[in-house]
Amino acid sequence: MNAIFKRKSIRKFQKRPVENYKIDLILKAAMTAPSACNQQPWEFYVIRERVKLLELSKISPYAMSTKNATVAIVNCYRNDIEMPQYAEIDLSACTENILLEAAEIGLGAVWLGVAPIKERMQLVREILGIPEHLQPFAIIPIGYPANEAKQENRYDPSRVHYD
Repeated sequence: MNAIFKRKSIRKFQKRPVENYKIDLILKAAMTAPSACNQQPWEFYVIRERVKLLELSKISPYAMSTKNATVAIVNCYRNDIEMPQYAEIDLSACTENILLEAAEIGLGAVWLGVAPIKERMQLVREILGIPEHLQPFAIIPIGYPANEAKQENRYDPSRVHYD
């Protein structure tokens, strides 16, 4: 899977809008993630409104790239699931699938952590009007990269241990 080796955190985007069919591909990839007991706890908010993107960019010092994106996805997890202790793990796999599919189809994205920081979760909830039965997990700004970024080789054999 070459997307793994193409994926890079992209924080600067062109003003070119992302096509709806590409967002659909990304969301399909997100929903193919594994989840505990196949609970699929995710729901998604697709944000294109400039005012909301700007507001989301202010939830933390690391979220500024949201204001430059033409779209962002906020993934959330439901409270009413069988194994809630695994929800954030499930959403981590979901978020990685979003990043990989974005890279595969020529887009850039970055994972901006919201959960488990309660203040950030509440700010995102207020900005988007997210109901109480959903917990905001991450903001993923997406767009066409403003410049080409190469992924660095992070393989470190000293961290691999064989029996």
